Amino acid sequence: MRILAIDTATSASSVALGEGDQLVAMSVRVDRRGHGGFLVPAIDFAFSSADWKPRDIDVIAVDVGPGLFTGIRAGISTAQAIAAAIGAPLVTVSSLTALAVRAATGHRRIWPVVDIRRGQYATRPFRPFPGGVAPDGPAEIVSAEGLRSLIESDADDTLIVGDTAGFPATVMRGLHRTKIGRPRYPSADVLLEIGAIKADRGDLVRPEDVRPLYMREPDAQINWSDFREEGVWPGAAE
Repeated sequence: MRILAIDTATSASSVALGEGDQLVAMSVRVDRRGHGGFLVPAIDFAFSSADWKPRDIDVIAVDVGPGLFTGIRAGISTAQAIAAAIGAPLVTVSSLTALAVRAATGHRRIWPVVDIRRGQYATRPFRPFPGGVAPDGPAEIVSAEGLRSLIESDADDTLIVGDTAGFPATVMRGLHRTKIGRPRYPSADVLLEIGAIKADRGDLVRPEDVRPLYMREPDAQINWSDFREEGVWPGAAE
C-alpha cells in the first residue's frame, strides 16, 4: 500500500510518502504562515525523490486538526484535490493522536498539546499500551493554567508533549510527577503509520466527506481560493 501523508495543522508542515510501514520520502518546514506555499513544491519533491507518480498512491492521510485554521484548511483542500484527481480514498488523523503516538513513554499518561493561539491549547489524555495509545478522555480547549489544573488532578504520572514553548515559566513549576517531552509537532511520517492501520481496517472517507477539527470558531473569514492555484496538479490522473 502506497500512502501520501499531509500534515499542515501546526507551524510544522510536512509531507511524506510511504509503502507499507516504510518511509520512502519526506519534506518538512517550520513556518506558521507558509503552509500554502510549502505544500505543492514539497509534494512534487517527495514524488520526484521516490520516483513515483500521483496515480501510484492508494491512500491519502491528512491531519484534520486541531491546530491553525489556515494550515488545516490548506492541508485538507490539497488532500481533497489530489484524492479527487486520482480516485484515492482518504484517512483522517487528529494532530493530538499523532503527537500521542510518537510520544516516548511506556507507562505515563500522555497529554498532547497543540497551540491554537489566543493563549489557548487543545489537549486530550491518552493512555499507552503495548504497540500504541488509546484516548483516555475527551478533547478540550484550555489555557496553560487550565492544563496545569488538569495535570494536578490526574493521579497518574504524566508526560506532556507538543507545543509547550509558549507556556508561562511558572505553569509547570512544582509538578513533580510530570515530564515535558517530544515531539513538539505532529508530522507526516506518523500519519503514514496511523494511516496504514486505518486503511487496513477500512476506516476510509471520501474527499467530500472530510471535515476539519477546529474546536472553535476561526478568527477571520478566509478566501480559500488562495489555495486553489491555477495549474496545480494538472494531469495528475494521467
